[in-house]
Amino acid sequence: MATILFDRIVYGPVHSRRLGCSLGVNLSPTDGKRCTFDCVYCECGLNKDRIAHAPAPSVQEVVSALEAKAKQMDAEGVKPDVITFSGNGEPTMHPHFAEIIKEVTAFRDRMYPSARVAALSNSTMLHKEEVVRALLKVDDNLMKFDAASDELISVIDRPVMKDFTAGRLIEQLCRFEGRLTIQTMFLKGEHEGLRIDNTDNESVTKWIEALKLIRPKQVMIYTIDRETPVKTLQKVPKADLEAIAVKVRNAGFAVTVSG
Repeated sequence: MATILFDRIVYGPVHSRRLGCSLGVNLSPTDGKRCTFDCVYCECGLNKDRIAHAPAPSVQEVVSALEAKAKQMDAEGVKPDVITFSGNGEPTMHPHFAEIIKEVTAFRDRMYPSARVAALSNSTMLHKEEVVRALLKVDDNLMKFDAASDELISVIDRPVMKDFTAGRLIEQLCRFEGRLTIQTMFLKGEHEGLRIDNTDNESVTKWIEALKLIRPKQVMIYTIDRETPVKTLQKVPKADLEAIAVKVRNAGFAVTVSG
């Protein structure tokens, strides 16, 4: 299996095609995944193959890991453009997510005041008020929104929660009042006998109509770039992504494309 797990609390910095020089913060266990989605394209693998046994890091462990990495980076003359919450699963699942946001923001202000703090989230924990309040304190909220229909979400993102719906997701994303960036993975293929394709005209039109309700400040569209646990997935050609981007721009949104 060519998928990867992050075996550290703080990793990188790595060059992100969307964020620049990114210092990653993994709030999931370092020995497995902990996620509310089981995406067919997840670079960390499928949930059943990556069961975590270790606990999530404590607040102090996160702070200590950042301070140790800062010393190493200073010695190498490297400064991050962004400190990004990502890693082996969904960061907002951490029971002390709000406190960690506060501590990491203070660390950024002290050590790298020109850097931004970003959170990559699958948007599933927005029913928790403390999670939304914490996310609104970071500079860049990059929220996953791969499809606007229950059918596509069920085959692409595969929510662990049985009551998760596209309508509920859209409603919760609207709570940000535009202070977010939408990230959408476009792909094709099949899995377990089910067709996967969120690039057809009907799916894209429904997705754009949802964007009009969410009103993000930016939309990032991309396709498969790394190994995926499901091998029957197909990368979407750059020309097809650009065609989708034109429709998004015509709807009035700033959009970037990573092919």
